Amino acid sequence: MDRQLNFLVAVNALVLLAAVAIAGTDFAGIYNLQSMAVQVPELGLLAIGVTLTMISGNGGIDLSGIAVANLAGIVAALTVPLWISADDSPMTYAFVFAAACLAVGLLCGLVNGFLVSRASLTPIIATLGTSLAYTGLSVVLTNGSGVRLGYIEPLDNFGHMPILGIPMCFAVFIVLAVIVGCVLRFSPFGMRLYMLGSNAKAARFAGFNQIRLLMVTYTLSSLFASVAGFIIAARISSVKWDYGTSYVLIAILITVMAGVRPSGGYGKITCVVLSAVALQMLSSMFNFLNISNFFRDFAWGLLLLIFLWVSGIDLRTLFALRPRAGS
Repeated sequence: MDRQLNFLVAVNALVLLAAVAIAGTDFAGIYNLQSMAVQVPELGLLAIGVTLTMISGNGGIDLSGIAVANLAGIVAALTVPLWISADDSPMTYAFVFAAACLAVGLLCGLVNGFLVSRASLTPIIATLGTSLAYTGLSVVLTNGSGVRLGYIEPLDNFGHMPILGIPMCFAVFIVLAVIVGCVLRFSPFGMRLYMLGSNAKAARFAGFNQIRLLMVTYTLSSLFASVAGFIIAARISSVKWDYGTSYVLIAILITVMAGVRPSGGYGKITCVVLSAVALQMLSSMFNFLNISNFFRDFAWGLLLLIFLWVSGIDLRTLFALRPRAGS
């Protein structure tokens, strides 16, 4: 039996029961459940990226996720209208917008991967630096203002419309989570990533290319962040450089709550999904109770500290100096 999985299933059930008891039966209504499902993907995708980098070990973590997501949305919002009119070809606009977001995510991921794998920088420092750089670039591109997309039907449908009762963006998130989970469990990439995180020396003697593995891992993390950026743009019909300032904290909380070890070598995507859903239900319950956003940030920070303490995690592992990865 997976204790962490059972724990998270129990947490979700308890949060749902408590929310219904406190906020009323409307909390479990189809409209509110769909509303929560629409908000889960952006946080869940950022948490999956953090999960992959944590599994890689050696203090691996990606703090640049929300900065990449915002930059991807901003670049797409500023450049795609130069090529395609949303009024004349809304579907083409939506697909090119998504492609532009992915292209930005790919470039940012390659930068992060290079700094961690080739330059051998400590991941938390490297991705903190790139986070500031990507945020600064977003501010320069927009002069610190938001960019409104307006109503674009395919984007709005993707961000809000349910199919068979399930919002499209949530369905895409679940599909991506299943793919990542299968890759981690059944593919050589997954086995090597777990090995690298649990025993770097054994991984070195196994003879696979650790530099390439880290490069792919950090690139995937940024690609998932860029998908989150596309979902954010579709959901709120605008992009801004400072959107989701607390998302880095929440993504790390989701990951740690899911049982992913910051020291590396362990983590399950199923648990990450359940953890993201539990936190979203808590956030929605706070909304029902009209609790301040400032209190929510305090609550997330406190929960993160509690889970780190209960798990017996040494915070120094996040700042540990990485040895240079062998090829």
